[in-house]
Amino acid sequence: MKIDKIENLLAGRWHFVRITTDTGIVGVGESGIWGYPEASERIVDVWKSYLLGKNPLQIEHHWQYLYRNSHFMGSAVGGALGAVDIALWDIAGQHYGAPIYDLLGGKVRNKVRCYIHVHGSSVEALAADAQRVVERGFTAVRFTPFREDFPTMRYGGLLREAVTRVGAVREAVGPDVDLCVEIHRRMSPMEAIGLSRELAQFRPFFLEDPILPDSVQSMAEVQKAIEIPIATGERFTNLVQFRELLEAGGCRFVRPDVCVCGGISHCKKVAALAEAYYVGVIPHNPLSPISTAACVQLDACIPNFALQEYTGEDTPPKRDLVVEPLKLENGYLRIPETPGLGIKLNFDVIERVPFARRELTTPLHEDGSVADQ
Repeated sequence: MKIDKIENLLAGRWHFVRITTDTGIVGVGESGIWGYPEASERIVDVWKSYLLGKNPLQIEHHWQYLYRNSHFMGSAVGGALGAVDIALWDIAGQHYGAPIYDLLGGKVRNKVRCYIHVHGSSVEALAADAQRVVERGFTAVRFTPFREDFPTMRYGGLLREAVTRVGAVREAVGPDVDLCVEIHRRMSPMEAIGLSRELAQFRPFFLEDPILPDSVQSMAEVQKAIEIPIATGERFTNLVQFRELLEAGGCRFVRPDVCVCGGISHCKKVAALAEAYYVGVIPHNPLSPISTAACVQLDACIPNFALQEYTGEDTPPKRDLVVEPLKLENGYLRIPETPGLGIKLNFDVIERVPFARRELTTPLHEDGSVADQ
């Protein structure tokens, strides 16, 4: 079996890679370089000269060859590798007639617990949205505790608003639902420590990216100073970054993104590394149903899986991208038993969806200086 054709598909804000073999098997993958998918698209185009004619089942060899070809790193390279890697695993599963997780050691669980995003411009609306999804069966919710005008707020007001919002959600959903509080890298270490001490009373499951992820040392200083577990790593692109984070004690949960951090192959290694530190895995997943399916294949076969991000793959427009989405039941995704990824892209729909180039909308503080997104 040989790789016969490689295609890039840009639709909406997604970048898909479709790989076809000379036996007719088609594998699909996705790049997760959010906002700049054209960068990964170009890299995949360059890689075609190497991949065409190769055996698609030599996944690890191709991964190493492409990654170590120039030793340049970053999300564009990691995203391109992720898309190719996922597509090759999809091909391998179909070739052997097995789900990807069976090729990686087999299932260790029968379903995947998810958290879902909740929203609300007011405190009341946020709490009501959280209550609605809990009534649907979800046992974990994720939200930001800040108002939309957060860049113009003073520190004291920001803390007061965050405490009010997290407290309202906790009251609305009760003690048995996990609260996942997303900070979006918007605070300094000092501010994040102060916020965590205010929020600890509500027992959040994790605090996501309280500060910018640039410094492992700074993230570790925050984690060691607070009670709430930190979840981070969605912007990391290689195993070594995660190793240094874990060695520093910088988090209690890692958040590898299979569409940014080299695909299923590399994220399986990240999960194994985290396991050695007794750290859980919460895969990052803001993308399409392809990303979700790849995450579920990983979740199914790692012992330290903790929670899966879910962003409404069973509703339009994401629902229309696939022939049949993964089954969601009471806040859990059923692990598919079909070969490969377990889902199929609806190419007729995707080819009609125009590409939506991202506009730059970086927030500003009230004095005109740049705030973190």
